[in-house]
Parts: sequence; C-alpha cells; structure tokens
Amino acid sequence: MRTQSPDFWNDAKAAEEQMKKVRSLKFWINGYNEVLSATEEARLAFEFFKEEAAIEQEVDTAYAHAIALIEELELRNMLRKEEDKMGAVIKIVAGAGGTEAQDWAEMLMRMYMRYCEKQGYKVEISNILDGDEAGIKSVTFQVQGDYAYGFLKSENGVHRLVRVSPYNAQGKRMTSFSSVFVTPLVDDTIEIEIVQANISWDTFRSSGAGGQNVNKVESGVRLHYTFRNPVTEQMDEIVIENTESRDQPKNKENALRLLRSQLYELELEKRNAETAKIEAGKKKIEWGSQIRSYVFDDRRVKDHRTDYQTSNVQAVMDGNIDGFIKAYLMEFGGEE
Repeated sequence: MRTQSPDFWNDAKAAEEQMKKVRSLKFWINGYNEVLSATEEARLAFEFFKEEAAIEQEVDTAYAHAIALIEELELRNMLRKEEDKMGAVIKIVAGAGGTEAQDWAEMLMRMYMRYCEKQGYKVEISNILDGDEAGIKSVTFQVQGDYAYGFLKSENGVHRLVRVSPYNAQGKRMTSFSSVFVTPLVDDTIEIEIVQANISWDTFRSSGAGGQNVNKVESGVRLHYTFRNPVTEQMDEIVIENTESRDQPKNKENALRLLRSQLYELELEKRNAETAKIEAGKKKIEWGSQIRSYVFDDRRVKDHRTDYQTSNVQAVMDGNIDGFIKAYLMEFGGEE
C-alpha cells in the first residue's frame, strides 16, 4: 500500500478503498499493542502487590483496564462482514396509535442521535414527516462513520413502549410500537447497478424549517425506481423522498445514494438467504420481529433476543445503548 506515492490519489475511489484498509490495519495493530501493554501493567501490579509495594485497588484497576481493552477487540472482531464497516441509513416509522406512537418514534430518533453523537458519528436527516399533534410519523437519516452499520444493525425491528401516556386524559397505561430499519450506507467504492430508464422523479414543495425558499420552490424530490427484486424475483418499486436541502439537484443526488443503499441491502439479503445456516435453538432475527421493550413504569428495558436488560431507562433514552449492542453482537455477530 504505497500511500505516499505521488500518484496514489490519481484514482480517488481506489485510494479511498486502500485508506480504509490502512485504518483497519492500524486499529488492530494499535489495539494489540495496547492490550499487550495493559496486560504487562496488570502483571507488574500483581507482582508489586505480592511484594507489598502496591495496594489491591491498583491491581484491580490495572486488571479492569486490560479486560476492557480485550473486550473492545473481541467486540470489533464480531464485525467481520463487508457491510459492517459502512455507515448506516436509519428509518423510523411510527406504528398505529396516533400521537402516542408518533411521540415514541421521535423519542427513538433522539435516542439514536444521542448515541451517534457519543460515538462521534455525523448524522444528516434526509426526510422527516411531523406528527399530527406531536412527535413524528417517520424519519430517515444517514449516519456516517466507520462501522456505524456494524453496530447499529442490532436495532433492526419493532421497538415497544409501555408507559402512562401524557396524551391520555385518564392517565392509562398504554403500549406503542415503532419500527426501525437499518441499512448500510453505500459509498462510491461499492458498485451498484442502477438502470436509469427505470427511474422517474416527482418534485414538490418542502415543508418545515429552512426559510421562504423551502415553501416557494419545489426543492423536495420523490424518486420512483422499478426493478426485479432479487429476493422475491418479482417486479417491485422503491420510493424515496428527500428534502434534506433547498437545492433540488443535491436532493436528487442524496435520493440516488439512498436508492443504492437499499439495492445493496436487498443483494445482501439474497446472499444471506442463500448461505445462512439457521442453528437449532437460536431465535430468528427478522425485520418485523419485536426486539425490545421499554417499560417506563417498571424501570426496565429488555432485549427479547439476548435477554439483556437494564433498569436505567433514562440512560438508555439518552443514547446509552452500548450494552444492548454488545450483547447482540456477542451472540449474533461474526456469523458468516
């Protein structure tokens, strides 16, 4: 990998692909060296403790640090598939239930955005549809960052909320659902065939923030793409709306990028369906399955696939979902 070569960046696409490999190698090399150093520190701390030159707390601290570094490498080892390294596209759709469900969808959006912020990921909202009174009916946003899809793919499925609704005059305990869809964010280094003749466009006036231009100019775009679905082998249609910016050409470009991501996900689905070996006793992971319950009154959030749970509901809603992601990856990650 001659990254210092004068002509290295002449082919930008190939260069970026090589730089991804460099970053991956650096992660593993640095991670190995950090673990090696931490385990040596833990060994020395124990030796000093036996000679009464260190206290027990120092040994515990050194040991905990080494274990944390080893677990970080172990977790990353669960992200071995090609698509795991990519960014992600997250779509949240409120279920039936009106304002309560729409409020829940917005709460999930906030949860994921807080998580992304903590991870240092860049988030861009592609399209959002406000609720009738509060919350949102749906939202689609892109998450850019290394391994964003690998970590966030665990969130695919139906999320269930149980709480005393602030929108119910009788103060009844209500159950709401929202669906979360996570697909890889395909970049320019991934070749996806799109038949241009099968694309049609609609334009419309965007609503929401953005100044007078948003409502006066038809900057919003709606892409229609007809194709043969590789999973069902039937003719199908993908419809994508994008109102990300006030520039129509840019919105078209973003819509095409989202189309490429969806087509790539379908190819992955076909590939996995052909090669997957479903082991007896394991729960099947499907897009439509209910994966997690958030029971506010009982102060409990539980994942039904891994049985991982926590009583710190507020922390979860503030984006601290690392425990759920880790539990999922350690059980289902790394499967080829």
